[in-house]
Amino acid sequence: MQNKQDKTSLIWFKNNLRTHDNISVTKALNNSETVLAIYCFDPRDFATTTYGFKKTERFRAQFLIETVKDLKIQLDKLNIPLFVYTETPERAISNLIKDYPITDIYYQKEWTSEEVSVINQVKASCSKSVTFNDDFDQFLFHPEDIPFQTEALPNVFTQYRKQCEKHCKVRPITEVISAKAKNTNITNNTTIPDLNDLGLESITLQPNNAFPFKGGQTEALKRLNNYFFKTKKLGFYKKTRNGLIGTDFSSKFSPWLANGSLSAKQIYFEVMRFEQLHFKNQSTYWLIFELIWRDYFKYVSLKHGNHIFKLEGILQKQYTWSSNSSKIQQWIDGNTPEPFVNANMIELKKTGWMSNRGRQNVASYFAKTLQLDWRIGASYFESLLIDYDVHSNYGNWIYVAGVGNDPRDRVFNVKLQAQRYDANGKYQRLWLQDTLF
Repeated sequence: MQNKQDKTSLIWFKNNLRTHDNISVTKALNNSETVLAIYCFDPRDFATTTYGFKKTERFRAQFLIETVKDLKIQLDKLNIPLFVYTETPERAISNLIKDYPITDIYYQKEWTSEEVSVINQVKASCSKSVTFNDDFDQFLFHPEDIPFQTEALPNVFTQYRKQCEKHCKVRPITEVISAKAKNTNITNNTTIPDLNDLGLESITLQPNNAFPFKGGQTEALKRLNNYFFKTKKLGFYKKTRNGLIGTDFSSKFSPWLANGSLSAKQIYFEVMRFEQLHFKNQSTYWLIFELIWRDYFKYVSLKHGNHIFKLEGILQKQYTWSSNSSKIQQWIDGNTPEPFVNANMIELKKTGWMSNRGRQNVASYFAKTLQLDWRIGASYFESLLIDYDVHSNYGNWIYVAGVGNDPRDRVFNVKLQAQRYDANGKYQRLWLQDTLF
């Protein structure tokens, strides 16, 4: 067995872009004195998909760039150099191994097809003497702790939630290590790309942007503290979460959760602290409720694999779907007969953000009213949304399209939804100023 001082660890960052509550960081520091880190802006993530959209557009790309910049600062505090490359991980990691005597690679465990394919290619490109260490580190309830085998996961969320609330405990935060790596003679001349380097257009700031925040762990924790403890908006979350305008109608944690610069466990324990210091009500519970939903979609993808990406979904249910390019473009451009749909789609196009209420309506309109191939809508969301997460995105789309976990197979009445959530038309006027609304 090698001694700690004989080991050189590499932390391979993907969607776990934080140093706090990060088991890969903790294990690497515990098990070796020399620790390096790597992040790759994989060109495949910025290529054009079969549906004609860039896989990652400028909004999420800019948020990602900001996140990686902050991650580098946080890692510097631990004396861990972050190597950043604009190339595939299999090439970048294999080249780094040639330059440094890396014995162990630590990374977050993934299970969806594209992510697994990249991991397998990295393994194939590396020496067999390198040990790969992966951990589930993106859940609220760890897979080993939920009261179900993966194949027995309930197909209805409520059944899952009630059992987890009854039987599960959230694991403690993985403590941030105060000890630093003892790196010597390491030269890191890599640079973090900008939007232009990634082949993307610059962003014009919108005055009405409901998500004006920057990426990274620092900003995530700042937002968490502000929303919970400075403004106490958490205490009103359930009442305001269906809002459409402004920064504080919802927590806005999802972009940081999506790229892992904030952990679900961190949010959970801060809710617990808020309840101890201030009060406990339906709103404090409801934020935990939403985190459990997030977990559930991850477990759905664990159980069903690639079926979450297939037209018939996890129900193997057949509908008549269209791929009418004119209707698709009208939906994208906010040029449908429904002003509420149009306003939400224009907000998405201009900012990379859309409220949860808006997402449900425009997705239902796309899949149920226009009867368009839901995978095209999901791919567009993947491209534009700052907070794109593979499990939540595709889990929600199959849910809305009637091929997922919705036992009622509902259809949103967009006109009634607009009357209920935008009764005075303020939101629609905000984003339809250039049209005859």
